[in-house]
Amino acid sequence: MDPQTFSQTLTIQYGYTAYTFAANLKGLADDDAFTQPDKGGNCLNWVAGHIVGSRAETLTALGQKPPFPADKYDLYQRGSSAMTAEQDGTVPLSEIVADFASTQDALQVGLAALTTDKLATKASFSPGNDENETVGSLMAGLVFHEGYHIGQLGVLRRMAGEEGAIK
Repeated sequence: MDPQTFSQTLTIQYGYTAYTFAANLKGLADDDAFTQPDKGGNCLNWVAGHIVGSRAETLTALGQKPPFPADKYDLYQRGSSAMTAEQDGTVPLSEIVADFASTQDALQVGLAALTTDKLATKASFSPGNDENETVGSLMAGLVFHEGYHIGQLGVLRRMAGEEGAIK
């Protein structure tokens, strides 16, 4: 795998996700962010916070330090229960948006520093419990994961009564 091409591809993909994240959350208030979808699922606040928490893990895998405390998004981990506005530990939507934006520069630095050796290094974690997970395969999966959840934000935005942001 050519690290420069892979890095450039990921940089473009993360640029799209950053634009779409910001567009999908623009103009929303905290009250909008706690509408629960019917038949399960998570509210917009949870999905957005989950993305930011995952970004922290992405930065760590790239050798970068997240710009906020590591435990700030513990409530937003996969498998957690449905979230309410009254729940302790929720992060206000404006803060989630700011934290996401604060990760972008470190993400770009980490992606630019990818080498063949770094991509082939065993990853420190694997969302799919793959014992052969490498930093390269992890990065490919994490950018997909982010895109998947950012697409959910578009639907949740509409559920909150707002017009779609991406036309």
